[in-house]
Amino acid sequence: MSIPLHNYDEEKIKTLSSLEHIRLRSGMYIGRIGDGSNYDDGIYVLLKEAVDNSVDEYIMGYGDRIIVEIKDKTFAVRDYGRGIPLGKLIECVSTINTGAKYNDDVFQFSVGLNGVGTKAVNALSKKFIAASYRNGECRMVTFERGVLKSDKTIKDNKPDGTLIQFIPDDEIFGDFQVVDDIIKKRMYHYAYLNSGLKLFYNKRAFESSNGLKDLLESEVGSDKIYDIVRFKDKYLEYSFCHTNNYGETYFSFVNGQHTGDGGTHQSAFREGVLKAINEYSDKSFNSVDVREGFVGAVAIKLKDPIFESQTKNKLGNTDIKSKIINEVKDSLLVYLHRNKVVGDKIIEKIKFNENLRSDLQQVQKEAREKAKKIQLNIPKLKDCKKHFCDNDKLGENSTIFITEGQSASGSIVSSRDVYTQAVYSLRGKPLNVFGMRKDAIYKNEELYNLMRALGIEDGIEGLRYNKIVIATDADVDGFHIRNLLLTYFLVYFEFVVLAGHLYILETPLFRVRNKKETIYCFSEEEKLNAIKKLGKNPEITRFKGLGEISPKEFGQFIGKDIKLQNVKVEQTTEVKKSLNFFMGKNSPERKEYIMTNLV
Repeated sequence: MSIPLHNYDEEKIKTLSSLEHIRLRSGMYIGRIGDGSNYDDGIYVLLKEAVDNSVDEYIMGYGDRIIVEIKDKTFAVRDYGRGIPLGKLIECVSTINTGAKYNDDVFQFSVGLNGVGTKAVNALSKKFIAASYRNGECRMVTFERGVLKSDKTIKDNKPDGTLIQFIPDDEIFGDFQVVDDIIKKRMYHYAYLNSGLKLFYNKRAFESSNGLKDLLESEVGSDKIYDIVRFKDKYLEYSFCHTNNYGETYFSFVNGQHTGDGGTHQSAFREGVLKAINEYSDKSFNSVDVREGFVGAVAIKLKDPIFESQTKNKLGNTDIKSKIINEVKDSLLVYLHRNKVVGDKIIEKIKFNENLRSDLQQVQKEAREKAKKIQLNIPKLKDCKKHFCDNDKLGENSTIFITEGQSASGSIVSSRDVYTQAVYSLRGKPLNVFGMRKDAIYKNEELYNLMRALGIEDGIEGLRYNKIVIATDADVDGFHIRNLLLTYFLVYFEFVVLAGHLYILETPLFRVRNKKETIYCFSEEEKLNAIKKLGKNPEITRFKGLGEISPKEFGQFIGKDIKLQNVKVEQTTEVKKSLNFFMGKNSPERKEYIMTNLV
């Protein structure tokens, strides 16, 4: 067999302009593209880059008001800072590596992408307008897909500042949606991190006077065991408290950037808290006991942050760790000695955690011994070859489907990608764990094996799959099982949900076909449209269970066109209320609600 020879010469070497590179490799600059349904989707990154520059002005002491307006997919951000110097406006919004953030005299703690952010917004927008107001003059430039179309300067007495307006390019982002709740969450984060800054989104105001303490109040509410601890200086701010929930939850930020995957500042904060509590109590508490039920927020300002990706989800600076540990430890020690009531409640909570862990360890030991006797491999798990913890590209695609029964799992097993897709099959309905202690997992073989399969017993660091997908039938029993699984994760492993790893698989409800064409429909409306399209008397099949879809058909629903709904938690306080209502012991109230709202 001969191998074709490709002509590899000078003509094959290409140099892209910065504009071409951003448009061709947009993921390098803004991460995922998405459709607007996820917090990290590209359209929100574009908005973030525009707002970040305005926040940078506020951080440097200029302008305490930022106005954000979104209408008909047009985004506008107006600040009242210094305004971009008029003579450099075009370069600042279109030429890579141009900006004042390289000059420490002007920007000491910048949030934006240091000369890339606004250019990426410009390059990825169908239309982009930048206007700078300075000293009674306004220069306005207009671009289309990164190409300059107009440039004019006029006399204008509007207050100094900058206006950025853009329409994300549908050639790149497709038919995206703008989710109000996602924008509001971002606005709240900006407000919490910048006390005194007033933000307006479509005329709704966002402001915070107590910074990260307000953030935790909104997240934990009445679940807190004691008054929220808060410390703030020029470079470091943190807040924390304990609740009676399981696991630990963190909100961490660097120069206003939400670092969803943590990093050195978050690990240093954790360590500083542990050291302070041990010194205050003159004990050597285990870190696991200190962190059970812990909810914390930490924000730092850093001159030269090093992030592990362009989208800045994780801080990589190692040189700052010891400084943060010591500052957290010293400041917290002072606080605890001045607030002994809070200090005593913290110690009481940790001792309670110790006792709980001691009880749990015995149950864990028995469960592990039992698991060894059953078999080395996890029953009901059809594993894949690559995993999330492998830290490579294939591992990033790792997915586990949690199904009910053999017929459903059989369809997925037969049509899955064995390298990246695993299947865990449940035996009927899992246990409703709401209101139960954590040892319930170890006493229930199925839930214990599911935890082992996912690798989350000791926290998110051992997670074996990037996507955990609940794949249940589209009937009453299937929805009930889905709710029971959601309860399992939200009660014991909320960190999995908060990190965005939990999904629900959407599969077609109907198949409409004639001899020439087959259409799969995910809603009643799609079914009616398919019937109209295919004409007279098409064959209509209602899929009640996943097992009714043949393996040959099923492959397309878990392949490149897979439809997944991400399970999101906007505020942790609402989780407990919802679980208590829908999964608690208040059957009469629930029945009345269902009967009142039944359609």
